[in-house]
Amino acid sequence: MGTEGNGIFTEHTEANKYSYPKSDNDKSNDEVYELKEDSQRDTPDYKIENGDIEETELKRNLKPRHVTMLALGGTIGTGLFIGIATPLQVAGPVNALIAYIFIATLAFSVTQSLGEMATFTPISGSFCVFNTRYISKAVGLANNYLYWWSWSITFAIELSIIGQTIQYWTDAVPIWGWILLFYVILLGANFFSVQYYGEIEFWIASIKVIAIMGFIIYGICMVCGAGITGPVGFRYWRNPGPWGPGLYVSNTNTGRFLGWLSSLINAAFTYQGIELTGIAAGEAANPRRTVPKAINKVIFRILIFYITSLFILGLLVPYNDPEFESTSSYIASSPFLIAIKNSGTPVLPDIFNAIVLSTVISAGNSNVYVGSRLLYAMSNSGLAPKIFARTNTYGVPYLSVFVTSLFGLLAFLNVSTDGVTVFNWLVNIAAVAGLIAWVCISVAHIRFMKALEWRNMSRNDLPYKAKWMPWYAWYSAIAVTIITFVQGYSVFFEFSASEFFTAYVSLILFCVMWLGAHLYYREGLYLSVEDIDLDTDRKEIDMLVWEEPKRSTVWHKFWAIVA
Repeated sequence: MGTEGNGIFTEHTEANKYSYPKSDNDKSNDEVYELKEDSQRDTPDYKIENGDIEETELKRNLKPRHVTMLALGGTIGTGLFIGIATPLQVAGPVNALIAYIFIATLAFSVTQSLGEMATFTPISGSFCVFNTRYISKAVGLANNYLYWWSWSITFAIELSIIGQTIQYWTDAVPIWGWILLFYVILLGANFFSVQYYGEIEFWIASIKVIAIMGFIIYGICMVCGAGITGPVGFRYWRNPGPWGPGLYVSNTNTGRFLGWLSSLINAAFTYQGIELTGIAAGEAANPRRTVPKAINKVIFRILIFYITSLFILGLLVPYNDPEFESTSSYIASSPFLIAIKNSGTPVLPDIFNAIVLSTVISAGNSNVYVGSRLLYAMSNSGLAPKIFARTNTYGVPYLSVFVTSLFGLLAFLNVSTDGVTVFNWLVNIAAVAGLIAWVCISVAHIRFMKALEWRNMSRNDLPYKAKWMPWYAWYSAIAVTIITFVQGYSVFFEFSASEFFTAYVSLILFCVMWLGAHLYYREGLYLSVEDIDLDTDRKEIDMLVWEEPKRSTVWHKFWAIVA
């Protein structure tokens, strides 16, 4: 028996990876059908509309190591290498450490919630689809467009940073020239198969991981006395101190609390991207095995990298170091660079700048990938025009890639003085949208668990069961909601309308879109538990059986352990 249906399924052989029962009523039959590899398919996945054949399916070409490094690389970026300077400066090493550990507990909750939902229904777009199915269409539309916008505008941010990073070595080429060059390169790269994207991201993320591990080892050596400063130990925790100078008020304790609050908000922004494993679920091979592994490994690796790096930086760099105020280059105020310079190690500053450059390029590549998959998912959910669900022969949603990448051209705003204010507004939208997404993930998971309970489905039977639920989801939903509202607290000390809207424009946009969608769809504030859709896309996945490929070589076994 050769083919069935449109030729996608074929008889069971050792070479094929996916097996599929013939029908729900024929599971007792010993004959099993399997999904072909993309290169073996006689015809692509498609739909026929108005007489035209359109490909509409993504390809599951992301390997486990790709999915792991996608989230790892998406989270470890300039927020760690550059942005961590502000918490150290205003809150001090201990206050900043407490803030990052607290936000880590929220990040872990979000990834646990996402892991349970994304393995139950592993589809592209992940939680952006779940928001619509588990909460309401209005919440889904508002959050999804805001989140898509955040990744699109972050692409513009990364493009503007690339030129600033290169100017550490030379300013012979104007920043707009670098923006244009890398816009074309990154746009072109995203039209190729996701397998190549995953491979590129894997190796660039590996550079980040090696760099951070190298710095941790280097930092320990410097703390113990290998640098020109001699044994540092806890010298800077005694003088100038562990708590930082505080902010805005003369009262020391209140000022330090506000400094801690500032570092808390900074940490929340820094951890964003941890949810990318869910976005990749729709293109991961064997997602119900790959995604849980990736989520568990990624969160713990990020905790180790962030917390350990912050601890060592707090030992090597005093919070009142004058280099924090340096504007000589984009990386000048980075505590990593300051620690290297203070320890008197030559060459490393150039290597560090190269790592930051690769990080920014990688982030820009991820921005287009994530944004395009979100738009693709919204198209399939009926929240965006169906045209954005079209894919090319590589399974890439090419129109979604193109439209998402257009926002990268906003990077040119940062070149002109008049455009900087507008650009800062856009940056803030991107930052706060991630927090709103975290809230929606936790709320969607709470609704998901309610729907399971209503159907008498045990969470013990799920492919992946999140820890400490449902109270852990409530904890993160409430805590992140509070952080989302207080993140702009600083504008109230010296109030101005412009700064207020800059800080809260994301919340305003979310509320406006939610209200508009709510009136349009004429639905309740949230879906009733009996209307929550747990079946769409899931049953097809339930019928597929992924067979783990045999890892016969040492190389394969090595990556099975590492990734």
